[in-house]
Amino acid sequence: MDVLALIKSMLEENLDIDPSTVDENSTFQSLGVDSLDMIELISDLEDKCEIDFGDPEDLETVGDLVSYIKTLQ
Repeated sequence: MDVLALIKSMLEENLDIDPSTVDENSTFQSLGVDSLDMIELISDLEDKCEIDFGDPEDLETVGDLVSYIKTLQ
């Protein structure tokens, strides 16, 4: 599964963020993703990836989130 592509798709669907502006170095703050948006994104990713995120910390960039998901798979 291409985790980065999945995250880009979900950011586009949920928050109307252009996927071409998202890469692994993009910070969630620079994308305008607030804490409530992050909770919704994580919840949706848990459903799509069939994983339990637990209580992730220090997820500042899209790359951080990609790496975290890969450790759970």
